[in-house]
Amino acid sequence: MKTVSITVNGWKHNVEAPGDTPLLWIIRDHLGLTGTKYGCGVGICGACTIHEKGEAVRSCQISALEADGSEFTTIEGLSKNGDHPCQKAWIEEDVSQCGFCQPGMIMTAAALLETNKKPDDNAIDDAMSASVCRCGTYFRMRKAIKRASEVMSK
Repeated sequence: MKTVSITVNGWKHNVEAPGDTPLLWIIRDHLGLTGTKYGCGVGICGACTIHEKGEAVRSCQISALEADGSEFTTIEGLSKNGDHPCQKAWIEEDVSQCGFCQPGMIMTAAALLETNKKPDDNAIDDAMSASVCRCGTYFRMRKAIKRASEVMSK
C-alpha cells in the first residue's frame, strides 16, 4: 500500500492504495466521483477521460504512483453547476443516447477547445476519434463542439 497525494477538482486527497492501482479506481472507489466511467481498461475507448493540466488523459492508464502529487479535473469539476459550454451544448444538441461515454467525450471536447478555439471538422474528428461512442452520436458531437466553440470564443 502507498499513500498517494492527489488533487482532484481543486481538493487535495491522501489515498491509501497499491501503487499500481489505476487512477480511475481511486477517483471512483476512493473519492466517490462516478462520472468518470470504466469502459475498456486499456485506454482505447475514452470513457475514463479526465484532465491533467488541461490535457485530456485516460485515467485507466495512470497508476497511483504516477498520479502522486498531480492535479486532475473530472467531469464533476469541469464546471460548478454543469454549465460549461460543452456540457450545455451537449444538452442543446441532444448528443446523448445511452450517455455512458458522454463524460469522457465532453472532457475530450473541452480540452480540444482550450487549445483550438475554432476547430474545423477535421480537427474535431481527429480529437474525437480517440473516443468510442457505441451509439454513433459523432455528428451531433461535432455540432455540439461547434456550438460550444461559438460560446467560448465570444
